[in-house]
Amino acid sequence: MIQAWSLTQPEWTCKIDDGPAGIAYARWSPDSRHILTTSDFQLRLTVWSLVNTACVHVQWPKHASKGVSFTQDGKFAAICTRRDCKDYVNLLSCNSWEIMGVFAVDTLDLADIEWSPDDSAVVIWDSPLEYKVLIYSPDGRCLFKYQAYESGLGVKSVSWSPCGQFLAVGSYDQMLRVLNHLTWKTFAEFMHLSTVRGPCCAAVFKEVDEPLLLDMSDLCLSDDFIHNNHDNASEGHFRVRYEVMELPISLPFQKPPADKPNPKQGIGLMSWSSDSQYICTRNDSMPTALWIWDIRHLELAAILVQKDPIRAAAWDPTCTRLVLCTGSPHLYMWNPSGAYCVNVPLQQYTIVDLKWNSDGSCLLLKDKESFCCAAVPALPESSDEYGSDE
Repeated sequence: MIQAWSLTQPEWTCKIDDGPAGIAYARWSPDSRHILTTSDFQLRLTVWSLVNTACVHVQWPKHASKGVSFTQDGKFAAICTRRDCKDYVNLLSCNSWEIMGVFAVDTLDLADIEWSPDDSAVVIWDSPLEYKVLIYSPDGRCLFKYQAYESGLGVKSVSWSPCGQFLAVGSYDQMLRVLNHLTWKTFAEFMHLSTVRGPCCAAVFKEVDEPLLLDMSDLCLSDDFIHNNHDNASEGHFRVRYEVMELPISLPFQKPPADKPNPKQGIGLMSWSSDSQYICTRNDSMPTALWIWDIRHLELAAILVQKDPIRAAAWDPTCTRLVLCTGSPHLYMWNPSGAYCVNVPLQQYTIVDLKWNSDGSCLLLKDKESFCCAAVPALPESSDEYGSDE
């Protein structure tokens, strides 16, 4: 069952029950007046209107939570379906929810789809078993087919830059490749090596513990009080900070077992900065390291080495500031001036996911069973690169 509420009209409520078909996933439409649900076993995708209770069905959606993308202006939706062992893209108008066109795509097992930021094309990529990235126009013409290699597991993640000029493709071979939107050719390839050597302009920040110990040598306190204070420090009452490391440096590396499916390797996380000048990546075989690449200079800008695996990373929508979390009570930030750690002043609160609001003034921090909102001060307009490490 889906439930919806209005923040401005508390008396308005909505419940959606799809009966025996069930609901595997739900998402909002761009106008917030419709809810799209996918039934169990991907039997159908249903568009529910919150205005007049009408509903529209699309048969055989390819995935429950993936395979649906909206244009930036919210006027059209691309919904992937599969029938007769073939993948198709259905283009729907978000006004009437009528199907405007359907075309087949050259994939063995379509993984996902995403509209370009200028709404001029869609990118489609195949399952990891077949390295294939396809660029299609809205009328169904294949503009380009990209295949970096043939043997081995293929594409793991794909992301458009906000400016629409670059398409980043992360692969299981632990490389990030960036294509341009004019010729669709690769103009940058970034390796994720377990050992980083010089010469290199990147700054490497490593998270280290800093125990909170009080100097009570000049105080007249009982032995029991001093003993208890040292016990508290040993139980984890500490803060963390970043330490700038010298090159060369070896990063923690986990070799995935060869006899298990879905190996933890390759570029599993990537995110563009709002100005498209930086992109951050995580190689899943080095889950505690976050790589930040400078697209303007085509070089590595920084590496953040955490104590725990990185759960999520998100760029400030208004400036070049990156925030990440690792399932710890700390928040980690990076900008071109340096990196710093922030302690969350809540008892037993661990951050497992995070999200910015649209104007960059507030950050949503999610724990397993609760969430909080953090006010984030604006960055100064100009600062020297790597002027400080805190």
